[in-house]
Amino acid sequence: MVIGVRQRTPIAAIAVGLAGLAMVAGYLQKARCAGPPFNEVGRSLIFDRIKDTQVCYSDIQLLWLGREINLHVFPYLTGGISSDGKLIGGSVEYPVLSGVLMWLGGVGSHTDADFLLHSALILAPFGLLTAWMLGRLTGWWALLWSISPPLVLYAFHNWELPVIAMSVAAIFVMSLESIPFRRRAVIAAVLLAVGFCLKLYPGAFVLPLIAYVLTRGGGAERRYDVRGAVMVGAAAVTTVVAVNLPFALISYEGWRASFTFQQNRLADITTNSIWYWGLRPLFGPHNTDTPLPAYDQTVGIVSPLLVCVAFAVALRLGWLRYQREGLYPWIQVSAAMLCGFLLLHKVHSPQYTLWLVPFFVLLRVPWGLVAAYLVADLSLGIGVFKYFGALVAQTDPTTYELLVKFGVWGRAGLLIVLFFVFLRATLRRPATAEAEPAGPPPSDAKVAAGRGI
Repeated sequence: MVIGVRQRTPIAAIAVGLAGLAMVAGYLQKARCAGPPFNEVGRSLIFDRIKDTQVCYSDIQLLWLGREINLHVFPYLTGGISSDGKLIGGSVEYPVLSGVLMWLGGVGSHTDADFLLHSALILAPFGLLTAWMLGRLTGWWALLWSISPPLVLYAFHNWELPVIAMSVAAIFVMSLESIPFRRRAVIAAVLLAVGFCLKLYPGAFVLPLIAYVLTRGGGAERRYDVRGAVMVGAAAVTTVVAVNLPFALISYEGWRASFTFQQNRLADITTNSIWYWGLRPLFGPHNTDTPLPAYDQTVGIVSPLLVCVAFAVALRLGWLRYQREGLYPWIQVSAAMLCGFLLLHKVHSPQYTLWLVPFFVLLRVPWGLVAAYLVADLSLGIGVFKYFGALVAQTDPTTYELLVKFGVWGRAGLLIVLFFVFLRATLRRPATAEAEPAGPPPSDAKVAAGRGI
């Protein structure tokens, strides 16, 4: 039974309400690390003492200091990166829109506890919006977003919720058949470009969206909508340029610093990646801070190269499916590309699981795989901080190291499987009539009407 629009509305409201409760729990979990007494720069004295052992660490609270957020400096305009890789003058390691959100969270804040609270208030509406859109698209499946552990663990760990909302919003817009096809594709491209200006990864989804628009003609003749595809690409590029250009013109060094920082970041013990736990032991002991230039150079070259290969494979397999079925599976390809990125990028922070959860909601994935991934993520999300705490306290970290390894390799193996499962998947419930064709390809008249803008 397909749930109608009127039925999905109360379901979406339930999803929003449960997501709100999960985020309240998530905030209370993180807030255990924040509060008086504070030192002279507004850092909670309890933070360094319990952030790992009590698993209440968050990047939000940590970055109150070190990025001049506590000084209320607007990001990028006077910043840069020093010769030793330290961000200075208000620059932060994220794209410009995330930096602006960080600055907004700091406005009116005088302590890291204030900053955590204000940031949570800014981020929470994006989590609620994501729940509402998923509820409208999939019905009860949206509860996987609202009540699964990642939302509690990571909602306020970093600034992930806005970028996730932009990715889901692009898919949601493509489901609105009342809007002409090209117009909604352009809007979706703009939303993905905004996501790129928040955390980069949604920019990759523009490529399968372009392929979807290009092949929108369908039918045996395989006619292509080149103009529509160009419009989608141009809309994405124009949005990225419009958002970034003012910052780059005012202070190129401050703007460029975020990209330089990520480019120079090493795949060390903090990255939870297959590179650190799999490749680094081949170059030297993994539990030391000894510099290994050969290892760093290898990862710096091989990691982005393999990410690009994974993207190309996903796009190609999506094209083969289009040739079999007549429509390009852009949502499925986007999900596979994300798997490739998560697996092969040199950094795999625990909160990145939040990026993947909406695709678990939208696509028909075996529940066993979803449950296994969430278990592996929980093992890493808790184990890694316990592991760091044991290392700092110089106590035996063996048990927690096993949890970390289980999480790292469990997620890695499942990402490989999910890469191919996503590419073969169908939508749990069709987001659009054209997304999951139930009959013959549309007639030329319908295609022409759908191309209108």
